[in-house]
Amino acid sequence: MGEAVEFYHSNGVSGINLNESGKKIDENHMCCWYEEVIDDNLKWSFALNSVLHKGTSQYQDIVLLDTKHFGKALVIDGKMQSAEVDEFIYHECLIHPALLCHPNPKTIFIMGGGEGSAAREVLRHNSIEKVVMCDIDQEVVDFCRRYLTVNQEAFRNKKLNLVINDAKAELERRSEKFDIIVGDLADPVEGGPCYQLYTKSFYERILKPKLNVNGIFVTQAGPAGIFTHKEVFSSIYNTIKQVFKYVVAYAAHVPSFADTWGWVMASDQPFCINADEIDKKIDKRIDGELLYLNGASFISSTTMNKSVSLSLLHETHIYTEEDARFIHGHGVAYRD
Repeated sequence: MGEAVEFYHSNGVSGINLNESGKKIDENHMCCWYEEVIDDNLKWSFALNSVLHKGTSQYQDIVLLDTKHFGKALVIDGKMQSAEVDEFIYHECLIHPALLCHPNPKTIFIMGGGEGSAAREVLRHNSIEKVVMCDIDQEVVDFCRRYLTVNQEAFRNKKLNLVINDAKAELERRSEKFDIIVGDLADPVEGGPCYQLYTKSFYERILKPKLNVNGIFVTQAGPAGIFTHKEVFSSIYNTIKQVFKYVVAYAAHVPSFADTWGWVMASDQPFCINADEIDKKIDKRIDGELLYLNGASFISSTTMNKSVSLSLLHETHIYTEEDARFIHGHGVAYRD
């Protein structure tokens, strides 16, 4: 008799427990899976040990899974946000290039980042004096603090100022400026809480004025694979190009995302990107060993394949509130 399979869908509906012969079987012998819809005709499934948390906050659906292959995994609005065994790839790429390109980063503002991993990586830099992490969802922050033990030290760090608020409103409210602003936001899905933080008006009117001289903005920019980069990656890149003088796109494969992922870094000061210099700064500035990023790997990550390069070159779409692009899926507001 074959192994029983249960699919735990992002909407919380479980499939009927059947064996390969189509008969119901004892749940004690069942293997439970989580199923993420990547596209209309494509799904990505994870075998589970357990579901640690499942709920809907004011802003988004939240699931924390204990997966057999990727460890603990945070899923928001049906989309994998972070997995225990490979989150270092995403977070090292998000945080360290911008901080290493800055001459002396001291103050950082993180939009989103509720799980604490972005703050953890920032706090490894010995020049840091203050980190503001602003996440809109108290529930996400609370259960990440409880379950993601790897980040508990970062949450206790006195340099970290945790704020529960909309990042747009928080930046508008503050008079101070920052050396680095990080966009560690959920993916832009229709009805989700974050898509307005990818728009030209937000970058131009609110975010950029909050950067110090030599300031750098970096954001996650969605899937950057050969078949997926036109969903939002090329548009976010082109939008940021309208606001900043110097813009660098880069990408890396993240296994738990089942795709190549993209980031965009921008400034009004030119970037000096040299592999040897990056390695020297890593040794001098960062506590502990990085697991993924070094000078050579960052340089290579800025080189896109021909198809993606041409898309970035020829993209004309600019992200606005009236004309946004979304990846597959829907947020809580859309379903209401």
